[in-house]
Amino acid sequence: MALLFHWLLRIATALVVLGIAAFALAYYFAARSLPDYDRTYEVAGISAPVEIVRDNANVPHIFGARDDDVFFALGYAHAQDRMWQMTMLRRTAQGRLSELFGARTVGIDKLMRRLDLYTLATRSVDAQDRQTTAALEAYAAGVNSWFGEVNAGARGRGAPEMWLFNHAIAPWQPADSIAIVKLMALEMQSHLDIEVLRARASLILEDERVDDLLPSAPGPGVAALPRYGAMMPGNLPTYAEGTRLPDDPLSPINPAPLAGASNAWAAGIARSATGSTLLANDPHLGLSAPSLFYLARLELSSGGVIGGTIPGVPVVLTGRSADLGWGVTSAYADDIDVFVEEVNPDDAREYRTPDGWKRFETRDSIVVVKGGAAQTLRLQWTDNGPVLPPDLFELGTIRPPGHVTSVSWTVLSDDDTSLSAAMALMRAHDVEEALEAGARHVAPAMVLTVADRNRIALKLIGALPARDPDHRTRGRMPSLGYIEENRWQGTFPASDNPVWVDPEGGILGHTNNKIVSSPFPRHVSYHWGDSQRVARWVRLMQSREVHTRESFIEAQLDTVSFTARALLPLIGADLWFTGDAAPEGTPERQRQIALTLLAEWNGEMNEHLPEPLLYAAWVRFLQERLIRDELGPLAREFTHLQPLFIERVFRDLNGASRWCDVIQSAPTETCTDIARQALDDALVWIGETYGSDLQTLRWGDAHEARHDHSVLGEVAVLRWFVNIRQSTSGGDNTLMRGMTLGTGPNPMLNVHAAVYRGVYDFADPDSSVFITSTGQSGHPLSRYYDHLGERWRRGEYIPMSLDPSLARGGAVGVTVLRPAVADAVAAD
Repeated sequence: MALLFHWLLRIATALVVLGIAAFALAYYFAARSLPDYDRTYEVAGISAPVEIVRDNANVPHIFGARDDDVFFALGYAHAQDRMWQMTMLRRTAQGRLSELFGARTVGIDKLMRRLDLYTLATRSVDAQDRQTTAALEAYAAGVNSWFGEVNAGARGRGAPEMWLFNHAIAPWQPADSIAIVKLMALEMQSHLDIEVLRARASLILEDERVDDLLPSAPGPGVAALPRYGAMMPGNLPTYAEGTRLPDDPLSPINPAPLAGASNAWAAGIARSATGSTLLANDPHLGLSAPSLFYLARLELSSGGVIGGTIPGVPVVLTGRSADLGWGVTSAYADDIDVFVEEVNPDDAREYRTPDGWKRFETRDSIVVVKGGAAQTLRLQWTDNGPVLPPDLFELGTIRPPGHVTSVSWTVLSDDDTSLSAAMALMRAHDVEEALEAGARHVAPAMVLTVADRNRIALKLIGALPARDPDHRTRGRMPSLGYIEENRWQGTFPASDNPVWVDPEGGILGHTNNKIVSSPFPRHVSYHWGDSQRVARWVRLMQSREVHTRESFIEAQLDTVSFTARALLPLIGADLWFTGDAAPEGTPERQRQIALTLLAEWNGEMNEHLPEPLLYAAWVRFLQERLIRDELGPLAREFTHLQPLFIERVFRDLNGASRWCDVIQSAPTETCTDIARQALDDALVWIGETYGSDLQTLRWGDAHEARHDHSVLGEVAVLRWFVNIRQSTSGGDNTLMRGMTLGTGPNPMLNVHAAVYRGVYDFADPDSSVFITSTGQSGHPLSRYYDHLGERWRRGEYIPMSLDPSLARGGAVGVTVLRPAVADAVAAD
């Protein structure tokens, strides 16, 4: 027995030693890819030495003799810190994920090949102006220089992920940067989903009930639309189960509620206590580790610029110079349409057009699949755009037999000058130059907010489709592609886009809310991203005569839910303080405690309070009870609260209270009945998930920010090192937006929020501040992987100064790039 024990002990010891050795070896190879920030490199492709000074927050400040050298160094820094992220963004845009991940990502690759974004990006390279082309080429050379250094210096393949998913890395090309911008547009689009959803609802509901569920933003009414089924040939099923791409961290497709969002506002001199203008911007995107944004400062010939960049793209997308600040928000313009195309029953190679049958444009594309056979994909296009199959975006539910679906979308341009617009914006010095730069932007449609030292302006930038006034669905639902009136007639001139300069009230802003009330086809959109945050923003802006940097920060971090304040008095009107106290421990007593807490709550979605969780759970179960009997399987598409729908129901607008009656039951349920039952549902779920002591609940326990690594975040053990989780305040409809997941066992997780925040004060520009949601590095072993995350969670910022001495004073490293000998001789 003793001998057996000794042998078991030896084996266990050996296993422990082997485990430690394996861990040490893995750590050694992974750590090899950590860049040395305090080193000099000889590189080919620059004309003179360039410095990358990394300040105490590891924000690179880049100084060079020529602009091309500065963009080279930005590419070098991006690749040092975000090599894996950059190559993954490129692979996604190219439709080449399956070369690494096998069958898991074939569906994503097929979608990307059908949209053909990378080919369109390649063609768009020639559309850029000379300065932008030079910047793209210099940036690509900088990225490739670091790729070469990784190989020459045996730097752990450049990123630890490369050890698990080893594959040759192609040189970076100018088209790669343009493709990433187009990929971002895909992640931010929501109108395609909304068109299909409205069509599916129209197959089930009366027109009035469709308008309840999917109302237009408040404002002038919309002329009645035809029922979807009446426009389409044949009989479409009413409760068809749809299919879409599976949820995957690698997928660029987001459900409509998780499409792009953002806030931006500016104050003119008359509304600023500082004597000059103010501007704030916080773009909202899906949370991830690392964040999509990367902070950087570039010293260009036109002056210094500092702000948020996206690795792979050589521009500061939101930020400031010494004289100008700019911010961007998702415009929610209706720049995409779905077309139902009739296929020739006698020749499947043809589709119907206003002029008769026409051949599909076709091309074959081969998707290489790791561990499986390559798949040949037949791509098709009509005059309207690429053909998408029925298993994408649930298009099969609205497509009659003998038809296919295609899409027109402004992003599908091979003459896309959006990067030239962004490059010109960085060089602009005043509002006029900024607006002129924005006119070259194509897609995605954005709202540009700008401020120089004296003036402020806001303009919608991007191509807007010119639709025929007689368009059958006005772009709100799919339409027949062979009807001439349904087809796009080009795009409106950029000069026609709405713009506001120095308004009388002195304040401009956009929270993805409706900005125009023009009639169709100049309407911009019927589906806007916000009808709630804007009300809170208006109140905060008008609550004081003049603003400061601090008041703009306060607004940016505001967590009071206008929605909760508006809805709770409606849904709880007949439930507050009714009857005597029920016995402790009974469902009735739990309901009374919950109602008492909510009655005394001010609507603040604070992570430490129980009320936000009670409210969020109640309205979630309330909406589910209201719609599930009418919609059947379609109810699953409404994963997030529709505030305007709830308000219409409980105010009984146009008979909307009929949603409260359960169709399948004999009694006639009232809205009070449904509200009570939904609250009981919510309390049962809360008790099972978080505990039954309502007063000790914390919203932050349910509303954790989920910054997950798209690949390593699903690997056992590694997920504990690469994923970042944080208790957070805010909610779906607060200015400090923390959009919830809406599905699964943890529907309250915060998955979509501000990945960048910046506030710029032009009375003292170097007092401006910014922050991102995780850290500068994408390397999990780097101290800068999540060094900004806790500050972001607490609502803190870091300085955003263009003063070189401040950057150098606390620098964590200075990288010097020197021209290789041959380059130096050529320059001489």
